[in-house]
Amino acid sequence: MSGLLVFGRTGQVATELARAVPEARFLGRDEADLSDPAACVRILLASNCDAVINAAAYTAVDRAESEPESAHVVNAAAPTAIAGAAAAVGVPFVHISTDYVFDGSGEAPWNETGPTNPLGVYGKTKLAGEQGIAAAGGQWAVLRTSWVFSAHGGNFVKTMLRLGRERETLRVVADQHGGPTPANGIAAACLTMIQAMLSDRTKGGIYHFSGAPDTSWAGFAREIMAQAELSCRIEDITTAEYPTPARRPANSRLDCHAISRDFGIARPDWRAELNKVLAEIGR
Repeated sequence: MSGLLVFGRTGQVATELARAVPEARFLGRDEADLSDPAACVRILLASNCDAVINAAAYTAVDRAESEPESAHVVNAAAPTAIAGAAAAVGVPFVHISTDYVFDGSGEAPWNETGPTNPLGVYGKTKLAGEQGIAAAGGQWAVLRTSWVFSAHGGNFVKTMLRLGRERETLRVVADQHGGPTPANGIAAACLTMIQAMLSDRTKGGIYHFSGAPDTSWAGFAREIMAQAELSCRIEDITTAEYPTPARRPANSRLDCHAISRDFGIARPDWRAELNKVLAEIGR
């Protein structure tokens, strides 16, 4: 896809997109900083691209609580502006969003039409981005995902590996549930959606995509230790025992039936993908 323009270059999903489609044009912060939406629009309008993916975001969930303006520009204003520019030149736009748009109540998986009610600044700015993209018109798709991991960047797997080598016991939250999602799976889903949208101009909307089966952070940590053959023991704790500046949704389970129905995209088994990620980190 030589005509693909990607905002983002070094993040987990952007890195996997670059592996899958190295011929695409990837825009790092030095070239297209989402804190300057107007500059992003100028680049898109001058690019002569066929499709756009936004794989860049303000993802520092806790820091966003003290930097709401910065988070809003990157997560809401910039994607809205990019969507408007994509609509103006008539190219499809795929944007990555998050489970944090929900408040995490109940235990049932969230579907795309479920009531949004973000608990913190990060989720509120990501939801504002979704709403801005929808209002911008054109052909767009939003991919909500959760608990992203890969062999690169900062993520839960790499943190657990580091701490698991240093400590005999780790206390990990066991009352938050969701689907760990491999970054390469998200990249593949974005590319499948773009191809389908190019072939059928009626395709688009909001979709959910996460790894299976759903688990807790403690369950995720145990699998990491087991596959990495680390003896570190995982001790279950509650969210209340691990306070953070930003509240996290307790239920991040995502109903992924719609993306399977409309694009033929299945939920990846995160345990199998974890095995590949650990092998890559080991290399």
